[in-house]
Amino acid sequence: MLYSPIKFRNLEIKNRWVMSPMCMYSCENGVATDFHYVHYGSRAQGGTGLIMVEATGVVPEGRITHKCMGIWNDEQAQSLKKIVDFVHQNSESKIGIQLAHAGRKASTWNGRQLPLEEGWETVAPSGIPYHEEERIPHELTLNEIKSLIKSFKEAAKRSLDAGFDLFEIHAAHGYLIHQFLSPLSNVRTDEYGGSFENRIRFLVEIVEAVNELLDENHPLFVRISGTEYAENGWDLIESVKLAEVLKNKNVDLIDVSSGGNIHGAKITLFDGYQVPLSAEIKKQSGIKTGAVGLIKTAEQAEEILEKEEADLILVAREILRNPYLAIQNSFKTKENCFFPHQYERARP
Repeated sequence: MLYSPIKFRNLEIKNRWVMSPMCMYSCENGVATDFHYVHYGSRAQGGTGLIMVEATGVVPEGRITHKCMGIWNDEQAQSLKKIVDFVHQNSESKIGIQLAHAGRKASTWNGRQLPLEEGWETVAPSGIPYHEEERIPHELTLNEIKSLIKSFKEAAKRSLDAGFDLFEIHAAHGYLIHQFLSPLSNVRTDEYGGSFENRIRFLVEIVEAVNELLDENHPLFVRISGTEYAENGWDLIESVKLAEVLKNKNVDLIDVSSGGNIHGAKITLFDGYQVPLSAEIKKQSGIKTGAVGLIKTAEQAEEILEKEEADLILVAREILRNPYLAIQNSFKTKENCFFPHQYERARP
């Protein structure tokens, strides 16, 4: 199954290997550089079915760091178009972009919040910092929330114009949308806080706004944290409920990660530690899911697919170690996988 194609709307992905979105902290004013051109292009040459570009800020203050990627202006979109064009012209890979806002976890460097004079004011659904030693974030007004929904839509439009095949909304890892989802970081008393339906409203309205731009050739994914490992926090039960809602909102896949919103949360790590979350969301909601988290081998990936615990395999550290992960594993089992014609003499 690992080398079988899969369709989302009309878009066919040639195999189930996905390069997970990973921040590279290497942009200049949000603009992708030659590093990114090589970084993403090499994974396309390596046969990866879908390449997901790292978390990309929809507004300047939505970046995690000042070196993170952005798509709030045309210069940034043009730098990404160069990468998209290379992938399309030199491989069979599809390429997607993850649209993001870091919320209260923005304005950092090396894992620490920057002083205000070096960074910028952070925003959040409520005035609750991620860490007690950090500044209290600005609590978003209703008008500011509506403006951010518009910013996600404008970023999606630029991404569409740049040629991206697929779009993902980043609602995981304790960033802004996740902050709205969790009752531990969202204590609002208006229509964006309190009940489950209110806490998911920001995400649902972003999904609706972005989907207004997308046609049957451009699918929409959403990344969530299946649980945040905290008592009375966002958990698997609410994740399943959210998946059911998003399935009816024309979301094509839930990319299932975990954690990130509660400082000091205890997470037990083991190979494939997030796969059970993906499996349960897929089983209970009926939506397609992506599994991610310490997936290291083709054998492990194949087992996940055969057990119907996920539909896509997102690989992070392992694909950093080996850009040719998909191709090299296809050699072992004689599977059909893209191989650059320039390298044909090296085929075993």
